Amino acid sequence: MSELDIQTPTTFDPFADATADDSGAGAKEYVHVRVQQRNGRKSLTTVQGLRKEYSYNKILKDLKKDFCCNGTVVQDPELGKVIQLQGDQRKNVSAFLVQAGIVKKENIKIHGF
Repeated sequence: MSELDIQTPTTFDPFADATADDSGAGAKEYVHVRVQQRNGRKSLTTVQGLRKEYSYNKILKDLKKDFCCNGTVVQDPELGKVIQLQGDQRKNVSAFLVQAGIVKKENIKIHGF
């Protein structure tokens, strides 16, 4: 018989690449901007996924002032802090976040209708 190459099985971790990518500074963390329909013509815009180091209340204050709408910061048990604004402000919020340098344009996901 010919010589056989014997290979010993090694452990393979299929999630090794995913955990290595998350640990770096270049991890993709998206900011989700959604619109929710309330009753009739009323709607609600929510912003989630901002970094924890940002002051949500200061961002909310600037958003309310720029867009002439009311809003609040809600603590959600699953999603963390979420900014809620009255009306459909998706395009305005995404433009504001990019212009202020809080998020890059490619890291914003706009959902709804």
